[in-house]
Amino acid sequence: MTEHRVAHRVLVLNSGSSSLKYQLLDMRDSSRLAAGLVERIGEHTSRLVHTLFVDGAERRERTGPIGDHDAALKAVADELAADGLGLDSPELAAIGHRVVHGGRQFTEPTVVDDAVLAEIERLIPVAPLHNPANLTGIRTARALRPDLPQVAVFDTAFHTTMPESAARYAIDVETADAHRIRRYGFHGTSHAYVSRRTAALLGKEPSEVNVIVLHLGNGASASAVRGGVCVDTSMGLTPLEGLVMGTRSGDIDPAVVFHLKRVAGMATDEIDDLLNKRSGLVGLCGDNDMREIRRRIDEGDRAAQLAFDIYVHRLKKYIGAYYAVLGRVDALVFTAGVGENAAPVREAAVAGLEQLGLVVDGGLNSARDGGERLISPPGARVAVAVVPTDEELEIATQTYALVHGKLATVCAVPRAPDGARPRTRP
Repeated sequence: MTEHRVAHRVLVLNSGSSSLKYQLLDMRDSSRLAAGLVERIGEHTSRLVHTLFVDGAERRERTGPIGDHDAALKAVADELAADGLGLDSPELAAIGHRVVHGGRQFTEPTVVDDAVLAEIERLIPVAPLHNPANLTGIRTARALRPDLPQVAVFDTAFHTTMPESAARYAIDVETADAHRIRRYGFHGTSHAYVSRRTAALLGKEPSEVNVIVLHLGNGASASAVRGGVCVDTSMGLTPLEGLVMGTRSGDIDPAVVFHLKRVAGMATDEIDDLLNKRSGLVGLCGDNDMREIRRRIDEGDRAAQLAFDIYVHRLKKYIGAYYAVLGRVDALVFTAGVGENAAPVREAAVAGLEQLGLVVDGGLNSARDGGERLISPPGARVAVAVVPTDEELEIATQTYALVHGKLATVCAVPRAPDGARPRTRP
């Protein structure tokens, strides 16, 4: 008699304009089976890095031309098949896709059909750098496995709960509505995962806590989460608004754009390039790597020090603003590359905020621990925490819950840093 095998794996795809990131997860315990990256798609120097996590970690790399995303996904499928984890496996339940912009229409993960694809395509004008690549990945995967549920998980979805008072810009309503101009927010899968894990770290349900989340990577965003629901976030119509980032300016007087056009004679595309790619930390001091900036500060570099100070000043402003929005804050949490690893940033961000109950313990903050942890002193009025983000696990969790009809009870479980299966569930 043939053994009945329940489909319990989810493949997560994150398609960029010339790259494809992927992870294959076993949703019985949220362990990572394999992961990898295809980069420089469409070039002769394409590169695929694949890591198998079953019985340890085995890394393979191949180089050579990979002409398009269709070829890239087929190459990924070949790597997975070589490990006995092929896309034709009956254990594969679904493929989850990161989609950056879902507008106001998509408030939760959605099974992709032709109508959904058409709507994602209609949103390209508000996400011209991301949605086209996301669409390519979905279409490629659908062609390869047309029988398998393809689920779109949207970066913007977590933020669709914002009240109109937070989401609306103070411009003419008819113009705003005609051109879909409003605050959408991004990094939503990260903010959802981290705010929920922070509640678990405190031993509470998400509905019981108010959390300020600081997602600090090369792209950076803040969110105010009340009882598990986002009520404000720093990124806006695009990921340009908000915090100082690696190469993005964050908040800026809109008249700067007019000034550069009228006085400097810069074209719209030049200004776009300036604010998105040549601003932020790299514009201020020439580096967007916080480790290098801190090294330069230690050597007395004044430009690096000023860039750091501006970065931290903006963080403080958002912490204070979101404290006011929430009224009561149970936790301030740092996540993503800088948030998880840069102890000086965390220390500086809360320095002087003791009256708000925000303080870090020097020893806990500087300890090299890659896991979820509190860095505030015992008994602190507001918990300060570090929670590593896991956007791929969040996408997989939402995807699996949707195809199994359990979306309302989604609760991601922690995973060991090396991809091994966790010892316990929360």
